Amino acid sequence: MNLKNYYYYFQSALTPRICDDILDYGKRHQTKMAVTGGYDRKDGKMSKKDFNNMQKKRKSDIVWMNDKWIYKEIHPFIHEANEKAGWNFEWDWSESCQFTKYGVGQYYGWHCDSWDDPYNKPDDLNSHGKIRKLSVTISLTEPDEYVGGNLEFDFRNQVDWEKNKKAKIKECTEIRPRGSIIVFPSFVWHRVAPVTKGTRYSLVIWNLGRPFK
Repeated sequence: MNLKNYYYYFQSALTPRICDDILDYGKRHQTKMAVTGGYDRKDGKMSKKDFNNMQKKRKSDIVWMNDKWIYKEIHPFIHEANEKAGWNFEWDWSESCQFTKYGVGQYYGWHCDSWDDPYNKPDDLNSHGKIRKLSVTISLTEPDEYVGGNLEFDFRNQVDWEKNKKAKIKECTEIRPRGSIIVFPSFVWHRVAPVTKGTRYSLVIWNLGRPFK
């Protein structure tokens, strides 16, 4: 799917107080190692081979959140971005928020948030049969508190990337100011480059709807 807008942003949209509240909540809870799709744990454990393969793709620590006040703050921005970017995707549910900590040497390689098939969760009617349509990333850290950790997008459909492969990579500088919100279709490829100094905190939310027709 070709897009006119690959992402939509709101710089410094959340107040310092809201950012502090989310940070305080996340830091009060024990983080756990982030995993990616395809690396399911059996009996709470992961094989050494799967662990090593996953670490090549992603290194970060997370806390799950599903407090209603967080959604209340973020949802108006998602609706506005969906309309003003011209996507107009139908969606009706947000998954748990992922509070993410990227320390030195941590990153998330190239990936997209959506999968080939809808969720198969008959016991969860809020997500069963749905797909991720809109992804949201929120910066919770001041830009001078870390180096690296850039959010980058793959724009290969917008440029002749066979002739200029570097031109397809777009660094999303708009997210750097604290409290900034980036909304983008979940099928757009993106990554978080390695942090080389300090710590980057962010909040991610995936928003679901029925498959595209």
